Amino acid sequence: RFAWKSQSKKPAEKFIYLDIQVYLMDNLYFNGKELWITSHAVKRAREREIAYPDQVYDVLQTGKVFRFAKNGIKFIKRSKTGSIICIGEEKGECIIIKTIERGN
Repeated sequence: RFAWKSQSKKPAEKFIYLDIQVYLMDNLYFNGKELWITSHAVKRAREREIAYPDQVYDVLQTGKVFRFAKNGIKFIKRSKTGSIICIGEEKGECIIIKTIERGN
């Protein structure tokens, strides 16, 4: 907690800079549609200690696929340490992976 002498002063804004490396690898396709991974998904993978791109690409290439809702899609791969789930949405000619989670 910060103690301020007067109420008129506002706390200084703090910025956190993330350095995300872009890996140039071959494009991934599923049923003829290109897979795109958002920066949000990469941040969540790093936050949950999931190796990007190694484990994520492995899930997208060899995991089981489940469809939900109208355009939703999940790629799930189970292992000894738990499952990794990539959740995305089918948009036209591509599939956008929006977030990456860990399961039981």
